[in-house]
This record gives sequence, structure tokens and C-alpha cells, in this order.
Amino acid sequence: MAILTAEVIGKLDGKGDADTLVYAPMGGDCTYQKTRVYSIDYNGASNDAEQFVMGTLVDGYAEEVSFTGEPAIENYAFFIDYGMKPGALDLEKEAIMSSHRGARDRSIDISSLKITQRVYIFSGGEVAPNRFIRDICNSAIHVWSVTEANDRDVA
Repeated sequence: MAILTAEVIGKLDGKGDADTLVYAPMGGDCTYQKTRVYSIDYNGASNDAEQFVMGTLVDGYAEEVSFTGEPAIENYAFFIDYGMKPGALDLEKEAIMSSHRGARDRSIDISSLKITQRVYIFSGGEVAPNRFIRDICNSAIHVWSVTEANDRDVA
């Protein structure tokens, strides 16, 4: 069993105003950028797993992918990873798994798939993640974590 982590970044998506992520504007110099992170437990060759990601989960014209397992974007204050709680209905995950199970040419067997939305926060000053968590994440259906620029998990 092997694990592949792929972070997908939109080529056309740049940094946006972080005030659009929260209900009440914060005012200040704070921006964000979103990516998707796929963690795949699989049996098979690593090249085949990367080809699955490139062919199924990435739009080659508008997106690029990083397979390093490290954050794909630099100089952030922190980032928030959030995804569906275990047992919650995740339609994207179900569609990917169903498509893979029905594929004629499967070069890998996927035992599990985890999809995470990642929001990088960039700030010229001090900004706390709590406000973003409150307005981005829904505690009824999401789990989340916060990682600071020094790779320290803080929430």
C-alpha cells in the first residue's frame, strides 16, 4: 500500500482579497489563494498513480499539480485544510471512486481517497485563523486543521 499526495493549483487563480472569505470585512492587507489536496491510498506503481491524478483530477490546461507532499505555495502566514467529516456524504469523492471502479483500464487499485480544500492566507500584519475557520468551515460537516508558516499545527 502506498500513499500519493497531490496538490492541485489553478494556473489562472491568483491571490484574492481575504475579505471575500469572511462575513464581515477585516480591513487590512490580507489575501488568500485556494488549492485542492488529494491523498490517495493505492496499490500499484507510483507512475500509474500520478497518471491517474493527471488524467482524472487535473485539468492540464488550467491547473498544475505538485506531488511533493509539501505546501505548493510559499510565503503564507498560515493555511487551513478542511474537508468532509468521515461518514458525511462527499459527492465529489463518490463520483471519483465510482468512475475509477468502472474504468476498463485500471493500473492502480484505490483503497481510499481523501479530498481537502486548502486556503493559504497571506498577511502583512498579524491575523488569526479563528475568524476564517468560523466563516469558511461548517462544524456539522467539516474537519479542519491550521498550519502556520513554520509548519506548526495550531488548530
